Amino acid sequence: MTFVTRLTLQSGDRAALDGIVDDIKSTAERKGAALKGPHSHPPETISVPQHCRLHGDDERRFSSWQYTVFTRELEIHGHDNLARNIASQNFPDSVHIEAEVEQIHGAGRSN
Repeated sequence: MTFVTRLTLQSGDRAALDGIVDDIKSTAERKGAALKGPHSHPPETISVPQHCRLHGDDERRFSSWQYTVFTRELEIHGHDNLARNIASQNFPDSVHIEAEVEQIHGAGRSN
């Protein structure tokens, strides 16, 4: 049985995100791991309203705060220890990482 670890990395700092993705790619290549990606998603622009006062009765607002989020996805097939080590690294606060592990059964096997 094989495990597929899907890593989703997001950041508003594109340079930091791409640096981490490059580090993951080079580590996977050194270890001989099967890696798919990185797959880039279109940048997402987030708009956050800003109120002038803390209480909800006041409708006055500042202009909305806007920022861009960049997303990259990678898949590591097998190499469970490598995937575990990558997912447990200390990343900069500007980079958010999610790890999803899926168990794949061989063909002809039923469970």
